[in-house]
Amino acid sequence: MILKDIVKDLEILRIEGSPDKDIDALHYDSRQVTPGSLFFCIKGLTSDGHDFARMAVDKGAVAVVAEKDIPLPDHVTKIFVPNTRIAMSYAACNFYNRPSETLLLIGVTGTNGKTTTTYLTRSILEQAGIRTGLIGTIANIVGDQTIPAVRTTPEAPELQGMFRAMLDEGIRAAVMEVSSHSLELYKVDGSKFDVGVFTNLTRDHLDFHGTFDNYRRAKARLFGLSRAAAINTDDESGMAIIRECKDKAYSYGIRKSALIYADELDLSSEGTEFRLCLPGSSFKVRLGLTGMFNVYNALAAASACFAANIAPECIKSGLEAVRRIPGRLERLDTGTDFTVLIDYAHTPDGLENVLRTARGLSRGRLITLFGCGGDRDKSKREVMGEIAGRYSDLCIVTSDNPRSEEPMEIIRQILPGVVRTGCAYEVIENRRDAIEFAIKNGRKDDLIIIAGKGHETYQILKDKIISFDEKEIIASLLGREKV
Repeated sequence: MILKDIVKDLEILRIEGSPDKDIDALHYDSRQVTPGSLFFCIKGLTSDGHDFARMAVDKGAVAVVAEKDIPLPDHVTKIFVPNTRIAMSYAACNFYNRPSETLLLIGVTGTNGKTTTTYLTRSILEQAGIRTGLIGTIANIVGDQTIPAVRTTPEAPELQGMFRAMLDEGIRAAVMEVSSHSLELYKVDGSKFDVGVFTNLTRDHLDFHGTFDNYRRAKARLFGLSRAAAINTDDESGMAIIRECKDKAYSYGIRKSALIYADELDLSSEGTEFRLCLPGSSFKVRLGLTGMFNVYNALAAASACFAANIAPECIKSGLEAVRRIPGRLERLDTGTDFTVLIDYAHTPDGLENVLRTARGLSRGRLITLFGCGGDRDKSKREVMGEIAGRYSDLCIVTSDNPRSEEPMEIIRQILPGVVRTGCAYEVIENRRDAIEFAIKNGRKDDLIIIAGKGHETYQILKDKIISFDEKEIIASLLGREKV
């Protein structure tokens, strides 16, 4: 594509050099640059892409988008913009011929429930005969191809490239998780969402956003990019967002008056049954996922699809077709007389939702194995300790993804919350050893929750990332091929 066509929608301060060059690829990582590329100088948290522009040119970049002047050879076109991240998002949309304008695009944001809501939404759309791609925390699904996810929301060039690949595969809809980081960093700017979905907002990512208000404002940006909005009005932040959305909002909830709601709830260890009430119709849904929080996830998916004009019968069959979500309150086949569930819960609200549900399911002891991630909001550590202690009969406090922090220091910050509840606890720093302790000490009717990593198959340590698949570990401990 010609450079001037790629940058036509950008706020450009000035251009030095020819805008008529052929561009074969977009890059923001100088290590990945290929000949004929347009390179974006992105300012990161620890490095500045402007410092790597010359490296990009040496590898074949023929044009550079920058916020400040940098010395480059005369044959390189330089395009100066106020914000290279915003510029990259709009340029990526143009480079891939604006695929989101053709796709039925549904974006889901919120602290908890994004992954489950996207899987449920995709199931509904597929029941309606609409081939649907998925982008999110667990994996990116394009047709028959499942691509492991590096981050919840990809950078703009990868995101728009996936949208284009979906269209090329005959896919006509996409459902994606939209993280607060991606919204704050303009990754989805230029995308046209048919429906934006808000699940809930609880304390998380304050290490990045600084304040809860900043976190909420970042999430709310999605709805300025959306034709319609499905909003959880049982959530205080949802009420604030819906006032801004005005007449394009579809409210959903249980506790308060909402356009779309659930009642006649019956929760069990096998799943959840409820009556789903839509404008003009209502019907029973037998959801294969348990827990009140999954009723909200089902409502979010139903509301998004109703806003997208999907028939009620497809909403019902799509919800009922989902039996499990990887790493989300996932029951393992252990062959034992106790139960093991793994879950991605790594926030206070997420952990409380899981443990409240587990407490209602447990016939014996509730054992909770958990930790907290390093280089993340430290204020939630003691809170999570107290939540785990309040619901559990035994807490096993261990390491999660410690990153650059010392695992035992993270554990020390968790423990005051556990101690305050009087719950019995064990500290086992090594997560594999902690899992082994839990499995070997499981008794008849115990329910063991292994929280924090869910679908992840790795652990992030100070100087490396190691393979760490909890399902494989548990299978090995039990002498089974798989669980």
